[in-house]
Amino acid sequence: MKQGDRPGIGLSIRRALRGRCPNCGQGRLFATYLRQVEVCAVCGEAWGEIRADDAPPWLTILIVGHVMAPLVLAMVRHSDLPDWAMSLLLAGTALVLCLLTLPRAKALFIAAIWSSRARSS
Repeated sequence: MKQGDRPGIGLSIRRALRGRCPNCGQGRLFATYLRQVEVCAVCGEAWGEIRADDAPPWLTILIVGHVMAPLVLAMVRHSDLPDWAMSLLLAGTALVLCLLTLPRAKALFIAAIWSSRARSS
């Protein structure tokens, strides 16, 4: 890849989903759990100006809802657990899925915004 060339959207998204810079694939994309770095430490690409806003929570709810709905229906129908145990188990599962999905959803949208050369206002 020549200097100034950007990787394709697929490669950018794959790199971002691993928590790496969508441009070079080496630097970290996030400084903390959800706060992206201002500038990639390796390639110098600016990430602080890209904002995903409400898209990552929306995608997280969509994904977790579609995973949890059949799980809830199956557990209600086939489980012999007491109601309190089933509620605790399902709430804990939903929480873990949300915590795992949210940073990846944000990375996906950051990479997509960057790949399309769009900038937040």
